[in-house]
Amino acid sequence: MTRTLLGLAAVGLVSLVHAQTPLRVIGFPGGANLPLWIAEDKGLFAREQLVVNVCPSPNSVVLIQSLVEDEEDIAVAAFDNVVAYQEGQGEVTLSTTPDFFAFMSFSRGTVRLVVSPDVKSYDDLRGKTLAVDSVATGYSLVLQKLLQLGGLKEGDYRLEPVGATGTRALALMENKFSGTILTTPLEIAPESRGYRRLANAVDVLGPYQTIVGIARRSWAMGNRDALVHFIRASTEAIDWLFDPKHRAEAVEIYRKHLPNVPEDAARLHVDALLGDREGFTRGGALDWQGMMTVLRIRSELGLPRKTLTDPARYLDESYRRSARGGPARPSP
Repeated sequence: MTRTLLGLAAVGLVSLVHAQTPLRVIGFPGGANLPLWIAEDKGLFAREQLVVNVCPSPNSVVLIQSLVEDEEDIAVAAFDNVVAYQEGQGEVTLSTTPDFFAFMSFSRGTVRLVVSPDVKSYDDLRGKTLAVDSVATGYSLVLQKLLQLGGLKEGDYRLEPVGATGTRALALMENKFSGTILTTPLEIAPESRGYRRLANAVDVLGPYQTIVGIARRSWAMGNRDALVHFIRASTEAIDWLFDPKHRAEAVEIYRKHLPNVPEDAARLHVDALLGDREGFTRGGALDWQGMMTVLRIRSELGLPRKTLTDPARYLDESYRRSARGGPARPSP
C-alpha cells in the first residue's frame, strides 16, 4: 500500500525551529479524505508541527488490525467498527484486546444502497449477491437492516466481502454484484450511468454516525498533544470547507489529489460532501442520535447478541474539547 506524506509542503523554515511530530494515519481512498487534503495543502498540519503519513486501506479488517498492532496511530473509518470490535462482534479475532475509541466525527449520513439498473425493488434482489466491505462490520449491518425492512430475510440474498467503498463501486459498475452500500461521493459515478439508488439510510433508519477518527486509548494517553493537534487541524479544515468563498479552491485541491475526476464532477462531489443534513461534520462534533442508530442496529444484528445503549462507552471528547478550546459534548 502506498503511503502519502502530508504536512510537509507548508513546513518551510518552521521545521528548522520546531521538531515535527510524525503521525501514522490509515483510512480508505477517495474524496472523503478532503479534510486531510485541506489540512495538508493549507498548512494546518504543518502549523501544528505534524508530519501526517496517510496509508490507504483495502478493507476494514486491514485497517483495524494495523491499528491494534501499533502499525498505525489513527484510523479514519466508520464508528460501527469501534463498537463492533470493542464488543467482540468484529469480522476477525484481534491479536490483542482492543481499546479503541472515537475522538471526533468527520461525517454523518451519506450512506446509500445503490443497485443495478434492472433492480426496481427489494424483491428484485432475491437470490442476488451484494458486495460488502466485511460481513460483520461497517455498513454491512445497515445493508442487512435495509433489506430486512424491504421484506427480505436472511437467506434471500448473499453477501460477499469485497473491500473498501471505491472497490465496491467499481465492482458494481462492472456488474459483478447486484448492489452495495456506497458512501458519498462514490455513488455519483454509478448513478450517472444508470445505477439506481434504492435507499438513503438516513431516510429509512434516521440519523447515522458514519466516519470518525479512531485511536487506541493507550496510545492517546501517551500522545495527547499530537492527537489534540491533529484534531485541531482536521476540524479547522472542515470549518474552512464550509466557508462558501473557499468552494472553488476546495474543488482545485480535490482535483489535485484525484486528478482523474473532471472539474464538473469534482464540484458535484464537494457539494455533496457539504450538505446541510449529511456530509462533513462542522467542528468534528459526534452525533449522539447517529451513534444511537449504530448501536440499535448492532444490538439487533451483531453477533454475539448484545444490547448496546450507551455511546459514551466508545468515545472520549476530552481531546476535541482541548483542540477546540472549550467544552463540547455529544448532542443529545
